[in-house]
Amino acid sequence: MCSNFFSAKTAVVTGAGGTLCSAVAKDLARQGARVALLGRTVASLEAVAAAIRAAGGTALPVACDVTDAASVEGARATVTRELGVCHFLINGAGGNQPDAVTTLTEFSPTELAAEKPAGQRGFFDLNLANFDDVVRANTLGTVIPCQVFGREMAALGRGAILNFASMNSYRPLSRVPAYALAKAGVVNFTQWLAVYLAPANIRVNGIAPGFFVNERSRKILLTPDGGLSARGQNVMAHTPLKRFGEAQELLGAVNWLLDDEKAGFVTGVTLPVDGGFQAATGI
Repeated sequence: MCSNFFSAKTAVVTGAGGTLCSAVAKDLARQGARVALLGRTVASLEAVAAAIRAAGGTALPVACDVTDAASVEGARATVTRELGVCHFLINGAGGNQPDAVTTLTEFSPTELAAEKPAGQRGFFDLNLANFDDVVRANTLGTVIPCQVFGREMAALGRGAILNFASMNSYRPLSRVPAYALAKAGVVNFTQWLAVYLAPANIRVNGIAPGFFVNERSRKILLTPDGGLSARGQNVMAHTPLKRFGEAQELLGAVNWLLDDEKAGFVTGVTLPVDGGFQAATGI
């Protein structure tokens, strides 16, 4: 049964073309929210919008670079004009880049050698421009929408913000230093902003997904025939529920954290949805 809480309210979802955030956007629309879909790739946003409209919901795709304040402000103006002032902001934009990922899990002397193994990339070989892009996408890509849409919420004295963190926020997984750095920052910023915006009656929380298979992670966690890669096997060994998450399994946590009637006294928390990954020491 659909809750009436989200009905006729405007929700802004960044990264809405992705596997997880598209599921969030569709579910909020199913519950009557007017959903603005923000992302870089218009084609992926249009596909999500079409699915929402086909189910009888309201969706507005808006091309936007969340690391550019002017771009986000332009998106806000469009959303406010077409759908109304933002009630809920879900910051799901972010991600990683291959050139910001090491191929090594620990230092090797070959990293310092004049002749290195083909394809090897250690910490000292990382392209810092790509490293910076990952940090900016996940940190400023969260901060800027909070500032732009949060200003509207503060003027009205209500709202809820939900930031996407990660298991990397708590445990620096091997090979992804830029992503881990950024996602740890998202949790800290979520706590800071929750305290800052409390007088404006805006709640700020986070959600930390465990391992969910999307187009990017599929190549890392699975083999071409659908089996587990070496990294996938390692993840599974540290996940007590012994499976990857499904996008639909995030929705209960998302709905609860956004709902003032059910979680009105909850702010500044980041909720893991991880199949027990964070609790498992592997020992």
